Amino acid sequence: MMRAVSLLAVASAAAILSACAGGVEPPAERGVCYVVEPGADGADPAFNVLARDQTQIEFCAARLEEMRLRFLGLGGNRRDVIGVYQGQFIFIDRAGVWFGKSLDGPRFMALARTGDGRLAVPGAIEQAPVAPGQ
Repeated sequence: MMRAVSLLAVASAAAILSACAGGVEPPAERGVCYVVEPGADGADPAFNVLARDQTQIEFCAARLEEMRLRFLGLGGNRRDVIGVYQGQFIFIDRAGVWFGKSLDGPRFMALARTGDGRLAVPGAIEQAPVAPGQ
């Protein structure tokens, strides 16, 4: 009886954890860069192939940025783009490029925008020294 209760408790905990960790499962196909189209009315998002044979997540981010700029140049107004590379989400916005494991979980900055809008590694951006007292 005790063993059955323990198994039931473990199964319940696993079900709760999987429900919490649920969300959208991104594709993890090797070397494929996807653009994510939000689902309408609460539907799951669509994952559309943007580029194949991408060797690094940064190259996928570059393809997503190219797409974003191309659409803006054609008169579009979508400034934020979401993509996926090998199971990892890529978020591009006016501040830069962010990576995350889920659509709504924590993100970390991978590339920051420079003053002229280009993308650079955050530590590579030099700031003008501030004089004492300013």
